[in-house]
Amino acid sequence: MEHIYFFTGFPGFISNQLIRELVRRDEAINKIHLLVLPQQREKAEMEIKRIEADLDGMKIAFEIVIGDITKGHFDCSLDVYHELQQQVTHLFHLAAIYDLAVEEKLARLVNVVGTKQVNEWAKGVTGLKRYTYFSTAYVAGMREGSLYEDELELPKSFKNHYERTKYEAEVLVEELKKEIPITIIRPGIVKGHSQTGQTIKFDGPYFILNFLDRLSFLPFFPYISSERDTVVNLVPIDYIIQATAFLALYKEGAGKTYHLTDPNPCTASEIYELFVEELYNKKPKGHLPLSLSQAFLSIRQVRAYLGVEKEALDYFTWKGHFDCSLAQADLTASGIVCPDFKEGVPAMVDFYLQHKRDEEYQIKIR
Repeated sequence: MEHIYFFTGFPGFISNQLIRELVRRDEAINKIHLLVLPQQREKAEMEIKRIEADLDGMKIAFEIVIGDITKGHFDCSLDVYHELQQQVTHLFHLAAIYDLAVEEKLARLVNVVGTKQVNEWAKGVTGLKRYTYFSTAYVAGMREGSLYEDELELPKSFKNHYERTKYEAEVLVEELKKEIPITIIRPGIVKGHSQTGQTIKFDGPYFILNFLDRLSFLPFFPYISSERDTVVNLVPIDYIIQATAFLALYKEGAGKTYHLTDPNPCTASEIYELFVEELYNKKPKGHLPLSLSQAFLSIRQVRAYLGVEKEALDYFTWKGHFDCSLAQADLTASGIVCPDFKEGVPAMVDFYLQHKRDEEYQIKIR
């Protein structure tokens, strides 16, 4: 049977890389429908051309569907909406607001309302073989200790609106597992490619590189916190893409939730040391009290100068550990493993240095 895919979140970096990997893995793909916002049409058309150029002559039909997940029937005509329900076999829902500093109203509209709309559409897809939903490991919020793939517990609090709304959205998808075959993917903090360092934006761990770069005039580099046992789960994009493509097609993956996280993550202090050494061939000395770091980053002008979102600090002091035993077990047959973060640092820093002055990569700090 031919497979017909439907993607939200295109032409985002993860979606376009995932499409490339799925085409390589799934010989049954016949057509890919891409739900694209009106203002993203030109960019989507350019990305499709790039994907087609990478396919080495493989013939895959791409169709752009102009629409919006936050609106009823995706803001499409009813004919198109229902026609897709009769055709699609595999749904990939990646559209979301990933900004840690996002306002609650926008986060709720896209992440929660949007997911509710996608779920409603999915329930009417007559030949659906798999619904793959892109969540985040950080639906755990402020829960700490060991965090498991089969848990979805409401924490006492969240670090930001991104986490809260992704949790609420995953609850909606989890409930739908009773009706249709769903695989939920929970990545850690996504970073650039483990070998090339390529990424599309400097957020997450790149805020630390911004911090170090903007303060390069200092005679020494203090740690930004005295914490030594906090781990930060950074995962390269190539692992996320390869693992997601495999698990989305894995027969036993239906009904499961996977942590695509590093089973052996580095501590926050180790990451900081690796960055300082790679950038300046030095070792950090002393530390800034966390309260002082937070106070500095509460000032918008300081945040903008350093290129750091205040919310990012929370991930370098939070003490949670993601158990990814299920993902590791089900990926065994594929040979896909999470690369060692330390080995990818030179490529990561090199790519950053090449593009640090390119505004296309830098996040607008509010």
